[in-house]
Amino acid sequence: MKQRDQVAMTTGEAAELLAAGRKVQLATNGPDGFPHLVTMYYVIVDGLITFWTYRKSQKALNLERDPRISCLVEDGEEYFDLRGVLVQGTARRIEDPAVVAEIGRRITAVIGGPMASADPGALTRYVEHAASKRYGYRVEPGKVISWDHAKLATG
Repeated sequence: MKQRDQVAMTTGEAAELLAAGRKVQLATNGPDGFPHLVTMYYVIVDGLITFWTYRKSQKALNLERDPRISCLVEDGEEYFDLRGVLVQGTARRIEDPAVVAEIGRRITAVIGGPMASADPGALTRYVEHAASKRYGYRVEPGKVISWDHAKLATG
């Protein structure tokens, strides 16, 4: 058996890692042919990686030209705890202001931080303001590649 096959996660394990994550590394195709790589906060909606971004951002411009995207969620510090899920697929743009705002609410609920503690209404105001300038995106997977190096230590 190939090492690649030994470390692959089950569909459930991959879904669990994606659901537990907060940040995703997104790669879109830049106008110059180079990958444009950024880290974004995301949530899982209906089983799909979902994020929002400013309409004029480089990633939004890239996705307008070419909706193909790669998304990496990973964790681990030592070799035998490295785990990751790479989703290659198509980003579907969401323009409905109510849906974009809901994506924003879900993301800010995850990241919250000091602003939420100091002024609970601050996040609501932020989402309402930001949503009018953003698109939402859902990533429809074409290919999913996963690994869990802990499986090498046990198997």
